[in-house]
Amino acid sequence: MIQTIHVRTNPEYDVTIGPGLLRECGTRLRGAVPLCHMAVVTDSNVAPLYLKTVKDSLLEAGYQVSTYMFPAGEEHKNFDTLSGILEFLAEEHLTRTDCVAALGGGVTGDMAGLAAALYLRGVKYVQLPTTLLSAVDSSVGGKTAIDLKAGKNLAGAFLQPSAVICDTNCLETLPPEVSADGAAEAIKTAVLSDAGLFNAIEDGMFMMTDTAAIIAHCVQYKAGVVERDEKEQGERKLLNLGHTVGHAIEKCSDFTIPHGHAVAAGLAVMARASKRLGWMLEEGINAWTADRICSALRLTGLPISTEYSPEVLAQAALSDKKRAGDSITIVVPREIGNCELKKIHVSELEAIIRAGLEV
Repeated sequence: MIQTIHVRTNPEYDVTIGPGLLRECGTRLRGAVPLCHMAVVTDSNVAPLYLKTVKDSLLEAGYQVSTYMFPAGEEHKNFDTLSGILEFLAEEHLTRTDCVAALGGGVTGDMAGLAAALYLRGVKYVQLPTTLLSAVDSSVGGKTAIDLKAGKNLAGAFLQPSAVICDTNCLETLPPEVSADGAAEAIKTAVLSDAGLFNAIEDGMFMMTDTAAIIAHCVQYKAGVVERDEKEQGERKLLNLGHTVGHAIEKCSDFTIPHGHAVAAGLAVMARASKRLGWMLEEGINAWTADRICSALRLTGLPISTEYSPEVLAQAALSDKKRAGDSITIVVPREIGNCELKKIHVSELEAIIRAGLEV
């Protein structure tokens, strides 16, 4: 079954979800991107699996195709790789009527998208996500970025894709730990939005249910938030649930801890902190919200704590992009389906993290 979700941003675009879509990506893109020179950017993990399929489909549909591959891994999400992509686009003589295609996970989508935003002051790009994390979260919404030494995603731009095509068959090739990364973002979305989705995950049904339906649910929720707050001035900040501590964990590990695993630990920290600091609604079933969140994370093979101290994490978070002067906005889970933004002084962050690290 093929599902399509329309995202009403500027520009508007469709997210298409279903099996076997990479074989059809050329014809499916024709409605969103007129025939042009399509530059496919991918990494060394994805290229052997899917690059030929995508290239053949694009050529058959009538596109001119060039391809660029960079070494896989978060450690390559930097200026050197970005520079390589930009030089490739220039060497291939792409013009403003041409398009970049991001084939891969979140790192590829972020960097290819940023290259598209920068090259010739902006060309079109499309997302072809191949991981659960990129399918449920990063391929939608138009955030593009690279990491700096100071922290995660600190240099970037907003650029909405012209189309997102998510082939769910790609998820069958993912190692369990990579699937778990995507599960972290799906659990985050469930905590933000929907007790029904959370219950399914909590009951151990995450990978036993229709994965396409879970992806569609997450995309539908995020699309609504992005439509209302495209440039993250208010409501969209809620999507950062677990990310302040999560990004700090990634930075402290020199990005050896994957994004989803770090976000999972950050989500658990914020859930426990919310409970201990009296921010969580704790009547009836809500009395166990923090425990339920941690249990759901463990059930999908994700961590609920970290070896880094509150002092180290708070210091790392000072460069977080959600900081504004001497304040930083954190996302507080109050119950499943109910989270709120809380603006705090940066000096309060260490104590909050300390409360959340106490297992």
